[in-house]
Amino acid sequence: MIGNLLGNRYEIMEQLGGGGMALVYKGRDTILNRLVTIKVLRSEYTSDDDFVKRFRSEAQAVASLSHPNIVSIYDVGRADGVDYLVMEYIEGDDLKTVIKQHAPLLPVRAAQIAMQIGEALEHAHENKIVHRDVKPQNILITRGGVAKLTDFGIALGATTATIVKSEEVMGSVHYVSPEQAKGEKTGPRSDIYSLGVVLYEMTTNALPFEGDTPVSVALKQVQEDPALPSQINPAIPLKLEKIITMAMAKNPSKRYENARQMIQELAGVTGVGSDPLRSDKEDEFATRLIPTVGGDYKNQDNSDYDELPEPARKRSYGWLWAILVLAAVIGLGAAVYHFFINVKEVSMPDVLDLTREEAEVKFEEHGITNISWNEEYTKSAPAGEIFYQYPVSGQTIKVNRPVEVTISLGIKQVIVPKVVGEDNLSANNKLIIAGLIPDSEINSQYSDQVEAGIVLDQDPKAEEEVDEGTVVTLTISKGKQPVISIMPSLTGKTFEEAQEELVAAKLSVRDDAVSRVGSVIYEAGIVTVQHPAAGVEVQEGDIVRLTVSTGPGPPAYTANVTVSITDRRPNKLEVTVSDIKGTRTALHETIDEPGILVREVQFYGDDEAVVKAFLNDYLAYIQTYKGGREVD
Repeated sequence: MIGNLLGNRYEIMEQLGGGGMALVYKGRDTILNRLVTIKVLRSEYTSDDDFVKRFRSEAQAVASLSHPNIVSIYDVGRADGVDYLVMEYIEGDDLKTVIKQHAPLLPVRAAQIAMQIGEALEHAHENKIVHRDVKPQNILITRGGVAKLTDFGIALGATTATIVKSEEVMGSVHYVSPEQAKGEKTGPRSDIYSLGVVLYEMTTNALPFEGDTPVSVALKQVQEDPALPSQINPAIPLKLEKIITMAMAKNPSKRYENARQMIQELAGVTGVGSDPLRSDKEDEFATRLIPTVGGDYKNQDNSDYDELPEPARKRSYGWLWAILVLAAVIGLGAAVYHFFINVKEVSMPDVLDLTREEAEVKFEEHGITNISWNEEYTKSAPAGEIFYQYPVSGQTIKVNRPVEVTISLGIKQVIVPKVVGEDNLSANNKLIIAGLIPDSEINSQYSDQVEAGIVLDQDPKAEEEVDEGTVVTLTISKGKQPVISIMPSLTGKTFEEAQEELVAAKLSVRDDAVSRVGSVIYEAGIVTVQHPAAGVEVQEGDIVRLTVSTGPGPPAYTANVTVSITDRRPNKLEVTVSDIKGTRTALHETIDEPGILVREVQFYGDDEAVVKAFLNDYLAYIQTYKGGREVD
């Protein structure tokens, strides 16, 4: 591949690496004169038409994303049987390499990286795209320390069959969510789980689950709880540990509802990275420097206060102002102490899965009154149940701290758009915009009326009201059903004769499918090899490959045929030859005189040839020749 020019535009410069599904190259866009990263699908996936279609459509969808923490996709195409993806070129290392070299990372740095990837996921999720393969290998760190998420599309397009063949499956299974490991539908919270595992690994230099096989690791993801990060690295702040634990909750409804919520909590970690006591108490009014009140005072003529005449100083009321300011400071301090410092602290109760009435009772028991009640559509909890709370349960808070609670409105109902008659890519985009999920398993069937690639049918039907996130199955036209016929035998025929038979059979032979080679068996212009072979089933429009001889053909030999005629009646003499060119009549004449006749006959090839002479329909003579020599 090195030195090749893909799509007459992208020059392959050097190989950067490769995984189970693709090889990665550094390249150059010869039109825009910029460096790019080129991913080339391995041949086993290129031959899977369904996989390639999904890969292309999903890559085009991801190309619409524009975010500083997502590696940009510039182009997706196919050239000379190679499917490729052109992306932004990043100078730097992947996060897996950074972890191997520097882990455990400082909590502040780990939180910064996780926040940036969270920002990338939030942008993708807002555009109805779920990554499903968040792992350190798919996170690039630039020379400037910016984290960028990559490898959208390939992960999305991978089916179960392709994943188990991948050499990288062992790496991916360490980061998949429990629902993903069980083969269930995945959503944004699956990406949040994977980001939690990445954060776990950055701060501990260990994976939460290990095993000898991908299956054993997947089972642990579903069934077991990992060791707490602080058991591996005691320097991890409790606040950060709680973020990791919540992100990695087995039940998706117990995780952060979206990436923004996780980002908001990570933002608070940057101030607790060196907390030796791992205290989770949040002091909103910690001791801080307070600017002094006042300064150098000036009189009306701008002279310094100390320079005023003695009587003026005696008459000044500076002492009164000082007393007033001091009183104000003392009053403000008392108010701060009363309303913010000397406030009862309680443990935040767990109100997830409760109704508002049930949660109000718990909040009242704990003395919490500053509550913000919100409502949102979600499929993670039944209508009327609380599915998000902030702060999280167990956190120590002051009773007057603002608390945010979100109650489920149930699953949002949406109207299924009409996509019959649309091409597959447009139909998928319409469904995604409507909040629906195109089924990854595409049905297809032949149609005499609808061209290939157009949607024939959809389930659910257009205008139906369904749950947001419902999977819509599309049936795609494969065009007219091709006619099946039997491949004719073309070997030994002239190229022109072969072309006539192919046209009659509605098969195609292109100039680039014809090879011309020398042959000492077949004369010039004769078909020597064909593919497909004669007798196999072929479809109308299939391309046939032919090899045609350029000569010189087989050598010619001669044989003498001797015939004895004993009567005077007219005798019909016929000589046939069977040689490398086939069977043909070499001589046909009438003889009415008795005697011994000798006739010279030509045959081709140095293989065995049989010359037969027939007289008055009776076999008169048989002689076998090989290379011009008579053989009994």
